[in-house]
Amino acid sequence: MRVVEAFRAAYGASPETVWHAPGRVNLIGEHTDYNDGFVLPFAVPWGVTAAVTPRSDGTVRLLSLQSTDGPVTLANHDESTGWTRYVVGVLAMLGDRVPGSAAGADIAIDGDVPQGAGLSSSAALEVAVASALNDLHGLGMTPMEIALLAQKAENDFVGMPCGIMDQAASALCAEGQALFLDCRSLASRNIPLDLASHGLSMLIIDTQVHHEHAGGEYAKRRAECESAARMLGVPALRDVTDLPAALERLQGDERKRTMHVVTENHRVEALIGLLRAGAVAEIGALLNASHLSLRDQYEVSSPELDVAVEAAVKGGARGARMTGGGFGGSAIALVPADRLDRVQESVAGAYAERGFQAPRFLPATPARGAHRL
Repeated sequence: MRVVEAFRAAYGASPETVWHAPGRVNLIGEHTDYNDGFVLPFAVPWGVTAAVTPRSDGTVRLLSLQSTDGPVTLANHDESTGWTRYVVGVLAMLGDRVPGSAAGADIAIDGDVPQGAGLSSSAALEVAVASALNDLHGLGMTPMEIALLAQKAENDFVGMPCGIMDQAASALCAEGQALFLDCRSLASRNIPLDLASHGLSMLIIDTQVHHEHAGGEYAKRRAECESAARMLGVPALRDVTDLPAALERLQGDERKRTMHVVTENHRVEALIGLLRAGAVAEIGALLNASHLSLRDQYEVSSPELDVAVEAAVKGGARGARMTGGGFGGSAIALVPADRLDRVQESVAGAYAERGFQAPRFLPATPARGAHRL
């Protein structure tokens, strides 16, 4: 295993444990997680592998096979920058849970989540490291507790005000299943997502437009939702039960954000109903509706995402939508298996006509959540 060989070369010994955590794609339920709503992600076949040995002196030594730098040595958490903040944030959040003088570790990282594609490589990194440390220190944290710790690292240490979806998907997902998660109660259950038996495939369309959320438009959308909830006198937009009445009391951005969040929660529940009924091909209409809402009401799409969705449907996809935080990243398309080539040609052609960078296509099947190797 590459990461074990790199660990040995860097630190002169074998790691005590190796854990893998996947990235995720969200089938539906976008920007609902931090509104206490519903989400339906599934884990993707790509992820992050962490080889880890604990240290008792508080020092953190980090190596990434995706970085051109050699091992980075950090005497304290405040020295971390860039990608190392996601790892050090996990160590910082463990705090006094870790026995000994301080949380230190030797860590080597290897990842194959496409960077910037909106497939949540950061959550995979956090969950892989947190799972390894939970294992090594015998902390007994459940997968959801690991997800919450990873989310806290990203919120409080990295400064990205994300919801729980990405980390929960990485920690809890099961192979061949989507994860239905209530982001308020944290209750979850697996929903079978066997597309192949229905002659379908889920195609990820990476626009190759990389996005950075921390502190920017993502935080602005979250603040707008919180403002709308205060205006409506509800704990979160998830609690809006009379949408027309709510919209009459709101204006501008708060009105549009509320319309998206409330209708998106209903789309999650409707999609689960179709999956349970075996009407898998019919979920495409809900994907289309989700994209229009994200484009027009939440305003987090981009020209590249819009073209990908439109061209995929024109090429024969049953439905498509942007996925992830937006402003770039990826779209997903539900495609009959015999139309995959046609859909890819349609999207690639539309990109070429507009002078966009060629997209990348990644057929994805629901994969297993975090596990020890």
